[in-house]
Amino acid sequence: MKKTLYILFLLVVQLSHAQLTIKGNVSSKSTPLEGAAVYINNSSIGTTTDGNGNFELKVSHGRYDIIVSFLGFKTINYDLNTEDYASPLIFKMKEEANLLDEIVLRNTIYDQAWKHNLAQFEISFIGTSAFSKNVKILNPKALHFEFDRTTMKLEAFAKVPLKIENKALGYLVTYDLVSFSRDPEKITYVGYTRYEDLKGSRSKKRKWKKNRLKAYQGSKTHFFKSLLTTNLSEDGFVVNQFRRVKNPNRPSDKEIENARKVIRSQRTSFSFPKKIINPKTALDSAIITVRKSRLPKFSDYLYKQNVPYNKIIKKEKDKTFLVFKDYLSIIYTKEKEEINFINTYAFGRKKAPGPQTSALVITKPYPYILRTGQVINPLDIFFEGYWGFEKMAETLPLDYVPPID
Repeated sequence: MKKTLYILFLLVVQLSHAQLTIKGNVSSKSTPLEGAAVYINNSSIGTTTDGNGNFELKVSHGRYDIIVSFLGFKTINYDLNTEDYASPLIFKMKEEANLLDEIVLRNTIYDQAWKHNLAQFEISFIGTSAFSKNVKILNPKALHFEFDRTTMKLEAFAKVPLKIENKALGYLVTYDLVSFSRDPEKITYVGYTRYEDLKGSRSKKRKWKKNRLKAYQGSKTHFFKSLLTTNLSEDGFVVNQFRRVKNPNRPSDKEIENARKVIRSQRTSFSFPKKIINPKTALDSAIITVRKSRLPKFSDYLYKQNVPYNKIIKKEKDKTFLVFKDYLSIIYTKEKEEINFINTYAFGRKKAPGPQTSALVITKPYPYILRTGQVINPLDIFFEGYWGFEKMAETLPLDYVPPID
C-alpha cells in the first residue's frame, strides 16, 4: 500500500506566561504602508498597520515567526526571539517583481481540467474528514495549477492568500501559500497561516469549542506536548518502534514510470488482458510492471513496544531533541478512526474502526521540539497514517489551549 506523506510548515513559537508588546513599522522605501497584515504564523495573534505603518502585537516571551504581507509586495518572514527584541521592528517591503507568474495566474482558464485539479487540491490540502465537509475555500480562483502527466505531479500556486472558512472549528483562516506539491508518494505544502474567530451564536460557539477539543485530542501537537511532559500513557498514547525495508517484489519507481510511458505511447485503444503469464512484447511487460506497482512499496517490522522516553527524546539544558531511530508507530487509544479514513486507506476491504495509528520518522537529525509541541524545523520530520489523513480541516492555531475539566 502506498503511504501518503504529509508535511506542513508550522509556527515556530515558544511561549511563557509573561506578556510583551511588540511594536514596529512597515513601509515601502520611505512610504508607510497602511493595512499591511502583521501576524504570528499559524496563530490567532495578528493585526494590521495604521495610517503611519505602525503596529503592535501582544505576545508572551518566546520565539516566533512574524509574517508581514501586503498585496503586490514580497511576504516577509521574520524570526523573532523576544530575548533579543529591540523596539521598534522596522520592515521594508519590496515590490513583487515576478510578472511572469502574475500573467500566468491572470490568464488561468477555469475549465474542467482546472476544476478537476481544484478538487484534487482540496482533498490533499483540506482533507476528506468529517470536518472537511464544513470547510470551504472562499476565493478558489486565486489558485493556478500545473499537472505533469509523466510524473503524475500536481503543483498549485496562488498570487494572493487563500481565504478558508472552517465552519467546523469556527475559524476564518488566511493561508499565504508558498508552495504545494502532490505526487504518488507524498503531499507537501508550505505556507503562512493566520486564524480569526468566526462570529456565531452561543450554540455555535459551544459546538466549535467541542470540535476544537476533538481536533486537538490525538493530534500531532497533543502527542508532542504529552511527550515533553512525560504523560503519554495518561493521555492515551502508545509508542512502538519499527523499521522499514523495500519490497523486492515491487518494481522501482523508474521502472514503473517507464512502463507507464510505454502504455501511453499506444496510439490505438486496446483492452488489458486479465492475465499475462509469458510476456511477448514490450507492452505486455509494461502492463505487468504497472500492475505490480500496486504492491506495497515497503514492508514494516515492529521490533520494540512501549518505547521509553530516553529512546525517543534527549534533553540538553532547556532544549529537547528527537533522537529515535527508524520509525515510531504512535497509537492514540482514546478515539477511533473515522470511517472516511478507513474508506480511503482500506482499498475496499471491510475493516472496523480501530485506534488512530500514525507513523513518525526523522529526516534530519536531531529535530528540536519547542514547549508548544512544535518542531522548530518541520521538514525534519514527516507523518504517515492517521496524521497524514488529518489536514487543514483539523488544524488549530498554536495558541489554542484545551479547556480544563
